Amino acid sequence: MPGGLAKALRRAGQAVFVVWAAFTGAFVALYLLPSDPVTLMLAQKAGGDTAVIDPAQAAQLRTAYGFDRPLWEQYLTLLGRAVTGDLGASVQTGEPVRGLILGALPQTAALAAFALLLALAAGVALALLAGLARGGVLRQILESVPAAGVSIPSFWLGLLLLQLLAFHWPLFPATGGDGFASLVLPAITLAVPTAAIVAQVLGRSLRETLGEPYVQLARAKGASRTWILFRHALRNASLPAVTITGILVGNLLGGAVVVETVFGRHALGSVTVDAVSNQDLPVVLGLVVLAAVVYVVVSLVVEAVYPLLDPRVRPVVSAR
Repeated sequence: MPGGLAKALRRAGQAVFVVWAAFTGAFVALYLLPSDPVTLMLAQKAGGDTAVIDPAQAAQLRTAYGFDRPLWEQYLTLLGRAVTGDLGASVQTGEPVRGLILGALPQTAALAAFALLLALAAGVALALLAGLARGGVLRQILESVPAAGVSIPSFWLGLLLLQLLAFHWPLFPATGGDGFASLVLPAITLAVPTAAIVAQVLGRSLRETLGEPYVQLARAKGASRTWILFRHALRNASLPAVTITGILVGNLLGGAVVVETVFGRHALGSVTVDAVSNQDLPVVLGLVVLAAVVYVVVSLVVEAVYPLLDPRVRPVVSAR
């Protein structure tokens, strides 16, 4: 079997295993919970936790959703449906889980993509400015900015932006998901800590690369600091930043849950909060599968980008 095909099959097998492991782990964790989602759903519809639940109605619903079957049978049934793309129906609303997630996904994807774009632009610019700075004090200030950005809690930053740019100066809408303007404040909230991490990783990698012998040789030949930075150092120093960016994509989706709640956006964040609060097991399982698929896809993309950035990686990759 050719090496490239074997590598592709191995990566595909690892991707399937990651998604399966995430599904199985979430199933075990959710079904170990002591409470009953059917009882919660009936209690909410009846007016609260103190409402009297009809045992016959609860038993009928458990049978309809398959909760009365043995655990292994429930697992295999849900896994078989998930393989075919059928994630079941929400216990709370009865809507298909796939439609529920796909209906909310575009809002969250747009927010995460815009936040990632802002974060990469700000993080790379900050790292480059720190690399170009000659003065000790200026460089120390630029290098300390990412640490401050990482330490800012997202919910606090979101509330601060709301207070300043939505209420004090009404430049952007405070809540909702209509139009590009509604994306700006939540995207900045998500982008600030992400940009700080990108700047930290890329800045550290740039400092190490600028100390390499080939950079010293270029400097001895009279190359300017700007030329060395953009022509020699940036490409070789970008691998760690690309790796951490892949990880941060998953964090952006997770952080969107909090940020979307702060800004009142109806997207995956509100779907997740409702599903977890109501222990809507099919919806939570669907969200876990979605997160695992996103992680796998981003990891594969990051791995594919490595040889494009650093030719030294190509022989190693092709030899596997």
